[in-house]
Amino acid sequence: MADFSHFNEDGRAKMVDVGGKDTTVRTAVATGRVLVNRECFDLIKSGGMKKGDVLGTAQVAGIMGAKKTSEIIPMCHPIMINGVNITFNYNEEDLAIEIMSEVKCSGVTGVEMEALSAVSIAALTIYDMCKAVQKDMVIDQVHLVSKSGGKSGDFVWKG
Repeated sequence: MADFSHFNEDGRAKMVDVGGKDTTVRTAVATGRVLVNRECFDLIKSGGMKKGDVLGTAQVAGIMGAKKTSEIIPMCHPIMINGVNITFNYNEEDLAIEIMSEVKCSGVTGVEMEALSAVSIAALTIYDMCKAVQKDMVIDQVHLVSKSGGKSGDFVWKG
């Protein structure tokens, strides 16, 4: 088990000690989308959904999701986040609401999970806000777009 950083000498889960790592500025960007039908797409875009402002609610939920990541992902460290920005794009061709999050911190561990959580929670909130109109929405293509900072350096999605 010596090769696995999240297991102790007894083979049980542990949280990695990041105390000796250097503090650096770290940024992560993640994306995902929610595929909807035409009626749902038009209601979201026009602000006509009965539950209210879908994207405004999803934006706040995504920010909250980023802030709470360490409470729901067992091995994530609590991170003092410097900022979270979530943006949305209407993709008419695919009838998709595209979500992008950017999370920044100055710390000893990265914010990839926080960026992914922000996108995921925003997408789930869109689903929740729209499920009375459409139940067969699809959440897909959630992935890390890029990250910078830290010992492992920069990453950019090539897919």
